[in-house]
Amino acid sequence: MGSIYLIRHGQASFGADDYDVLSPLGVRQAQVVGQHLVDLDLRFDRCVSGELLRQQDTARHALAQFSAVGLPVPALETDAAFDEFDAFAVLGALLPGLLPDEPDAIAAMHNAAHNPAEFQRIFELIIARWLSGTYDTPQLETWLGFVERVQAGLNRLLDLARNQQTIAVFTSGGTITALLHILTQIPASDAFKLTWHIANTSLSLLKFQGREVSLASFNSHVHLQLLKTPSLITYR
Repeated sequence: MGSIYLIRHGQASFGADDYDVLSPLGVRQAQVVGQHLVDLDLRFDRCVSGELLRQQDTARHALAQFSAVGLPVPALETDAAFDEFDAFAVLGALLPGLLPDEPDAIAAMHNAAHNPAEFQRIFELIIARWLSGTYDTPQLETWLGFVERVQAGLNRLLDLARNQQTIAVFTSGGTITALLHILTQIPASDAFKLTWHIANTSLSLLKFQGREVSLASFNSHVHLQLLKTPSLITYR
């Protein structure tokens, strides 16, 4: 069977003007997961990333650990199917409708870095509306549209793959959640409860044969845990 390693990006710049940039800690996490992959003696036949900067930079820092010890790595490919859904667009579209019930929601969004728990609560309420499909608009990628995009990306991987190949996909938490939903048929709301626990640079493993795919492991971040530095384990 072949293997697809889903690797979540390192910590992005939460609360900064540009979220789509790895923080210094995110760079370190990417280096650590790269060294872990080297230590596992993995050899990738393909390396694919979404088109977001935080995904591509995680890939570059991780794969540099292979080059540092003289191991070959394939050129990094990009496929927008593995991009995260646009959370800011979802917030912008659905937040106004939440205000009658949550009048302080805008303040919670603006103070996300200082009060992450309240931001998380409001964000979960908005995501629940997005998942329901009741509040879909033509301008917004729907949950079903997002799932279809991710499924198409997975199908492209499988169609080009040969059995026994090992593929790395550097992606994001929402994309991994969509794949979890696709492969296990877990309800979307339950899948998103797991999203909040997907650690930065965690590894989830898919095994495949042809178009048959199964989830072999989820959200392993032992490479961070073994360093016994709790600050390395982050979720945004």
